[in-house]
Parts: sequence; C-alpha cells; structure tokens
Amino acid sequence: MIVEQFPDRIIEIDQEQYLYFGGTAYLGLPTNKEFQDLVIHNIRTWGTTYGSSRTANVKLSAYDSGEKFLASHIGSEDAVTVSSGMLAGKLVIDLMKKQTDCFFHFNDTHAAIRIENSLPLFENKKLNDRLLDSKSEKITILTDGVPTFETKPVDFSFLKQIPNHKEITLIVDESHSFGLIGKNGSGIFNSIHFPIKRKIMVSSLGKAFGLTGGVIGGDTAFISQIKEMEVFTSAAGMNPAFVQTLFDASGIYAKQHQKLLDTLKYIDSILIQNNNIKFDKDYPLIYLLSNQLVENLKAEKIIIASFKYTKDAEPLNRIVVTANHLKEDLDKLVSILNEFNSRF
Repeated sequence: MIVEQFPDRIIEIDQEQYLYFGGTAYLGLPTNKEFQDLVIHNIRTWGTTYGSSRTANVKLSAYDSGEKFLASHIGSEDAVTVSSGMLAGKLVIDLMKKQTDCFFHFNDTHAAIRIENSLPLFENKKLNDRLLDSKSEKITILTDGVPTFETKPVDFSFLKQIPNHKEITLIVDESHSFGLIGKNGSGIFNSIHFPIKRKIMVSSLGKAFGLTGGVIGGDTAFISQIKEMEVFTSAAGMNPAFVQTLFDASGIYAKQHQKLLDTLKYIDSILIQNNNIKFDKDYPLIYLLSNQLVENLKAEKIIIASFKYTKDAEPLNRIVVTANHLKEDLDKLVSILNEFNSRF
C-alpha cells in the first residue's frame, strides 16, 4: 500500500482513514511540531547537508555537540555518528575482522552486524563448545539488543560461563532498544556489567530518535580507530543539522519517552494476554502469533506492521505503539485483541 503523507497514528488508504500501528517512529518525533521546529532551525544554520569528509580542515561544532550528548545518553566513553545505522554496523564489523579470531552470533541478528563464517552462540540451547575449550583466542559476539520477535533485552549472564582466556568483545545493535528501554531511554549498553575486554553499541537514529543517521558508542580508543578507517574518512558524515538537533532535543526525547512509558502502562492495565500475543509493558512492540488476528484488525480499520524480513521467511506481524497514540486508539486496539483472545 502506498500513502501520500507520513504514516503517523492515522493513515489514509483509498480515501479511507485507518489507525496505524506500524513503522518505527517509537517516540512520535517525525510529526512532533516542537521537534520539527528544531530541525528546521538547525537546517537554516547548518544547511540541508554537508558533503565533506569529517577529517577535512574545516570542522563543524554540531558534531561535537551531538556526539557528546549521545555518549552521555548511552553511558559510553565516546560516540561517533555516521550516515546510517547500517553503516555504523558495517564499520564496526570491518574493524573487528582484523582483531578477531572467531565471531559468534545470536540467531536472527540484524544484517548490519552479520558476517560470513560466524558461528552460532548457542547449539542445542547450550553455549557453543568452542567458547568453553582451552584455546586462548580473541572472540567477538554479535547480538541485537532486543532480538526479533522478543520483547525483552538479551540476557547476557551467559558471559560468566566463558573462561577468561577467551578475550571477548561484545557488539550490540541497539536500533530497537536505544531511546526505548533503560533509564530515560538510554538503551542497554550501560547495564552490561561483565568481565569482558570491550563492549560496543551500534544503532540507527532513524527510529526512536527521529533523524536519519547512525551512532557507534564505546571506549575512546575504539572510536578513535573507527575515525581512522578509510571508509569513515572518505565518506560524508551524518547531516550536521540533524546531529545538532540530537543535542538540542534532549528535553523532547525525555518528554516523549515518558509519554511512551505511560502509554505502555495503560495497555498493560487493559490487555488480556494469552498465547496469541507477546507483549511486555516496558517495550512498544506487540507480536501477533495469529494471521487471522491481523485480518481482524484490518477489517476494523487498523493497519499494523506485517512484512517478511527475508524472501522465504514467514510474515513478521507486530503492533508498534508510539508516543503519539491516543487513549481512544489504544482502547479500540485492545478491545479487538481481547475479543479475539476470549474466543481462541
């Protein structure tokens, strides 16, 4: 289906209005007037784009402002922005290829941090034997912060089982957790406390944070290595008007994050949960396990996210709740879910 304006809480299809519970604008920022005004102001200051290398002799203060905000919000020593979350992941993977003997991954890790010849972290629900053997080596573990079809962050307690002669770097894609969970939407990076060599986060900023771009967060030494990579130095950076907006919009992010938490708390108070849905009051995605329920919602003029991540996969059906949804939107949605759940 094709729509003619940004799909916020209401979209129009064939001249009919539908409630929309899809997309990834979790904090409702793309249509938030206060946020838009900041973006417009910063475009007037910094232009619509800046196609120069970040290492050019003329440097823009916007990057310092936005990246300091991001590092503080993430809880990392340092952070750097790039033009997309996908590029953030690819830069980190390319750098770690030179510093890793073996990669391991959770199932269904996002394409941004996938690499050929990576081994599954778990086999038959147990840690891969190679992680437990006597060989000293450098390993890198790849995971999403909240895996696809899950509503809770990854449990990293398995790291305690890996012997200390394995030098561990943990790379976490937080595109669907940064801005959403953790204190003030800080994500999960700062809550990971295990004796590992290094932890790195990458994330799109085009979801919760409402701006086209990506971020890499980690220790200063690692971020310095990223900034020395040829792909980084030869590419234009994230739009400086957007990077400045990250800094300027810190209060808006906090306000919208609280609105989202209140919305989720309300859903939790009225939703009858059963095996047809997967929902957690701290996370804005509701997964549907019944294709019939998707059709029932559409018949009641509610459109959700329903698509295939890969060509041969089953459709991924999820309800996306944002800070912009109104109480009456939620009442209608939940009444349909509860009615369906009472019959099946």
